[in-house]
Amino acid sequence: MKLLIDTHTFLWFVLNDSSLSPIARDLIIDPLNDIFLSPASHWEIAIKISIGKYRIPGQFEHWMNDQIQINELAILPIEVAHSAAVITLPFHHKDPFDRLLIAQSLVETIPIVSADVIFDAYGVTRLW
Repeated sequence: MKLLIDTHTFLWFVLNDSSLSPIARDLIIDPLNDIFLSPASHWEIAIKISIGKYRIPGQFEHWMNDQIQINELAILPIEVAHSAAVITLPFHHKDPFDRLLIAQSLVETIPIVSADVIFDAYGVTRLW
C-alpha cells in the first residue's frame, strides 16, 4: 500500500518519539508499504529550524537526505494538480503545509499517516 506521511509523523518516526502511535510505526516499517514524504514536509522542517521551533541532530541537508535514504522513503513530487487542488479545499485548516499534504493525498488517493484529526474533515483516508 502507498502511504503519505505528514511532517510530524516523519519526525516522530525518525527521532523515535513516543508520540508516534504503534499503528503508525507498524505501517511505516511494513516492507509491503511504500512510504512517501512530500517536499512540503522537508520545507516545513527547514523553515521551523530557521525560526528556532525545531532542532534536529545534525546539519539539515545531510540529516534529511540520510533519513530519507535510511528509512527508504520515496519523495512524492509536488505537481501542478496538487497545487490546483489546494484552491478547492475548504478552510478547516489554515496551515499551508498541511493543506498541500491534504491535496496530495486527495489527488493521488493515497492514505495519509497523521495524528491530525482535522485532516478527516477533508475526506482523506487518515491512518493513525
